[in-house]
Amino acid sequence: MRRRAWALLLPLAALLAALLPCTPAAAGTVQDYPEFPYPPTTYSEPYRGQFHFSSRSGWMNDPNGLVYANGHYHFFYQHNPHGLAWDTMHWGHATSPDLVHWTQKPVALEPGVHPGTLFSGGGVVDKDDTSGLRTGSSDPIVVFSGIDGVSVFYSNDDGRTFQAYDKGRKVIDIPADSRDPKVFWDAARHRWAMVVWSSQDGNGVNIYTSPDLLHWTFASRYTAPWLFECPDLYPLALDGDPGRQKWILTSASSQYVVGSFDGTTFTTDRPQPQQMDHGTTYAGGGFYAAETFTGAPGGRTVQMAWQGGNYGSTWTGDATFPATLALVTTPDGPRITRTPVAELESLASDSRTWKNRTLDSATRPDPLAGVKADTYELTAQFDVRGATAETFGFDLHLRSDGTADRRVVYDTRAQTLQGKPLRPRDGKVTMRILVDRGQLEIFADGGLYSLSDNASFDSSADSQGIGLFSLGGKVTLDSATFTRLNTSWGTGQSTLRSDLNGPWHASGGTWSDTGGGKRVSAPGDAFYLSASAGSDATYQGDISLDTARAGGLTFRADAAGAGYTANVDTSGMVKLWRPGRDIATYATPVAAGSTHHLKVRTDGDRIRVWLDNGTDPVIDATDGTYASGLFGANVYNGTATVQNLDTGTGGLASFTAGRWSPRDGTWTVEPDGLHGTGAQDAFYLSDRTGADFTYQGDLSVTNGTATGLTFRAGSGGAGYTANIDTSGVVKLWRPGRDIAAYRTQIVEGRAYHLRVRTDGDRIRVWFGDGPDPVIDATDGTYTSGLFGVNVFAGNAVAQNLSVG
Repeated sequence: MRRRAWALLLPLAALLAALLPCTPAAAGTVQDYPEFPYPPTTYSEPYRGQFHFSSRSGWMNDPNGLVYANGHYHFFYQHNPHGLAWDTMHWGHATSPDLVHWTQKPVALEPGVHPGTLFSGGGVVDKDDTSGLRTGSSDPIVVFSGIDGVSVFYSNDDGRTFQAYDKGRKVIDIPADSRDPKVFWDAARHRWAMVVWSSQDGNGVNIYTSPDLLHWTFASRYTAPWLFECPDLYPLALDGDPGRQKWILTSASSQYVVGSFDGTTFTTDRPQPQQMDHGTTYAGGGFYAAETFTGAPGGRTVQMAWQGGNYGSTWTGDATFPATLALVTTPDGPRITRTPVAELESLASDSRTWKNRTLDSATRPDPLAGVKADTYELTAQFDVRGATAETFGFDLHLRSDGTADRRVVYDTRAQTLQGKPLRPRDGKVTMRILVDRGQLEIFADGGLYSLSDNASFDSSADSQGIGLFSLGGKVTLDSATFTRLNTSWGTGQSTLRSDLNGPWHASGGTWSDTGGGKRVSAPGDAFYLSASAGSDATYQGDISLDTARAGGLTFRADAAGAGYTANVDTSGMVKLWRPGRDIATYATPVAAGSTHHLKVRTDGDRIRVWLDNGTDPVIDATDGTYASGLFGANVYNGTATVQNLDTGTGGLASFTAGRWSPRDGTWTVEPDGLHGTGAQDAFYLSDRTGADFTYQGDLSVTNGTATGLTFRAGSGGAGYTANIDTSGVVKLWRPGRDIAAYRTQIVEGRAYHLRVRTDGDRIRVWFGDGPDPVIDATDGTYTSGLFGVNVFAGNAVAQNLSVG
């Protein structure tokens, strides 16, 4: 949130602090980033919007960095996950395939992990890698934040984790009070542009340009008294004609002007701003700090805004329903229209229509009598030519005693809807109303009229009526349509990483989201099953046992879980079983509180099982009972967490070895390799030893300090480690001594190749593709030992490990 604007929110924050329990926000640490502090919820609490996004818990305000990337929409937002009032700002994160069904994700930008104030900003997808920040197959998501200047953060894993560019150094310094950078692609000039609010010489925006998102040049400044914070600048085709493109400059309070942008300067011949939304357009009101998505498919311009007036027992604030923007010609000049995105139809059911009714105060029965609903859409057209009614409209959440939570009123004499101007068009008044548990949005006149509000609707059974009314005379209802809208929640996975299709469903046990994946508590067998089915496949995943007796991978299963399961069992075994039969077992230590990686390969009746990245299967069995079925996970008798449930051949590519073992930290396997997290030094060790050898691999620090190749190590990890350190060094060390170092830039998130050669006491380290070693040192402390991987104070990825 912003400093001056926060003064507007103090009364709201004080009220919420008095009404709701609140704890101070807290900065996180690298080892538990990304953060997922959210308690379980069914999203069914009173006043919780069923098709308006709200944070799973905590405070939210401004939308940030709205982008479409890698097949889905990303909604970032200003966020305090630790309390119900504004406090130390994080960037919250949610994703959606369709702008309707949102899934909460872990925190994206977190104080203590990422530098700076992390206030409001924008984002883009760098599809052409103009920034050079791409390190993998995903297009970089690049976001911008900061006050009195702009810092850059980027993600190469589809928004799962973010790195600070150049340790958070500001790529733009602005000496005046400034905030809220919004970046966009200037297609006509094939470069990036940015608007940033600044108080220099009054309210206004600085405009900058860049070829690569990292190096920016000041271009111009546009000032206006109304242009206060959270600016947005985007093109729209007037009346849908691409040849008549105009540019829209907006402020946080939804005021806007229409003009031109020549790549450096915004100009307008209509400097008097228009109001885009008629709600309470101040910080904490019904419509504030709106932002448009970048890269939306089909060239759409889609907008979402913050609604601060909605709150419940565990959350504060929500977002307006996404609206498609257009620009149309009117007698008063070009004007913005806002229309709910068409994907809203995916929630529709139980639609009814009434036509050609005359309404007056004595109308009986009301056409909508008997219709009851909690969340719904109403569309209506009224003919006001010759109407004698003083007012008409809808009663929402009507009760049997005639009272209602809200009344939507059109005043025929004043020509206003909810007190805001709305002139009839060709003698007709049209309106479209979205009713959610805590939100009321009204659209009219083809989207030229938009009003966004929060409303605490009573969802009890006697408070779900809908009524039509006409007072003081008659009015003709041409048509009215009621459409029930179902909930949009519960279709995605917040923290379970998997390439399997949803929706997932549970068969037994209580499953919840945690930072480490999907967690279950079960008195007996419990299954969590995807919608993906298969016959012959490679299937793998991580199982973290807490108190559970066993946990594993389920495959070729029916909807109840009956199929095959390969699990780890704390009685001391890996087991392949199906209902009624233990097919095969492998004796090995399995401790409570341990994490294991299982991989299964099915080829017809043949089923093989691998444990903890070992080269050879520990089970190779034959059974033909189930030929095909669902993929999922199983836990038996206790609590456990499952994660990284993936099909395909991805995973850790490594040298021949038996079972690997962790020594501190958390180690899991994803399609791109071995992931490790440690607060201090943590090791993942193979059972293979060596004295003189060449050992190499690809390593990256996704957030944090260092990662490296460990060799000649004891069972606790004490040995040599050659690592990359984000302080800017390649280092060879052993416990108690840094043997040698080579200074070079190490960028978080980028993979680097390390190669180590040992010959007796001589140890050489190569970095990247260089022909010569960057370290050539002598040390005789350890002569032989285990191969492994190390991570220190951060998160790391290792891949393509080989010994020769």
